[in-house]
Amino acid sequence: MNYNKVEFKASYAKFNQIPKSEKLEFAFSGRSNVGKSSLINRIMNRKSLARVSSMPGKTITINFFSLENIYVVDLPGYGYAKVSKTEKQRWAGLIEGYLHDDRNLALVFQLVDFRHKPTADDIMMINFLIESEIPFVIVLTKADKMKKKEREERRKALLSEIPYADEITMIEFSAETGEGVEEIREIIESIASEEETE
Repeated sequence: MNYNKVEFKASYAKFNQIPKSEKLEFAFSGRSNVGKSSLINRIMNRKSLARVSSMPGKTITINFFSLENIYVVDLPGYGYAKVSKTEKQRWAGLIEGYLHDDRNLALVFQLVDFRHKPTADDIMMINFLIESEIPFVIVLTKADKMKKKEREERRKALLSEIPYADEITMIEFSAETGEGVEEIREIIESIASEEETE
């Protein structure tokens, strides 16, 4: 896949604005400030394809990026405390509406900050994906900010913190060093090429 050919397609603030699926979709989900935009930029070889912000809760739309025969879908970050209740409900409706819609959704990359115990919102999201039978992998972000021993401790802890952790693919990722980039690309490419041969 030529990641340099990725381009921004559209943003949607309301679920009913989103057109029907026309290509295979890979969605990226995670709480505010978990590093979703940085991850998308790193995977796609771009500095500012997805807008990175120091202000959590900045992505308040679903953003679609077109890459060859797939769409990369950036879901709004959830769990940001300083947002009004109505805004939180709108985000929830947007995310849930998208994930429950009859879309050509191949996989969700669910981002979790590797350094910390998953938040209640993270666990809620993971349970939602399991219950909805939506295929997903977990991407553990900010891996470069941890020492080897800390990583080992967090790996062990995650086995009891995340439901069905031993059955879930988890990728350790760093936007700084590029760790995990190839693994994520390989998953996208193998699913996308399977779809083409069907």
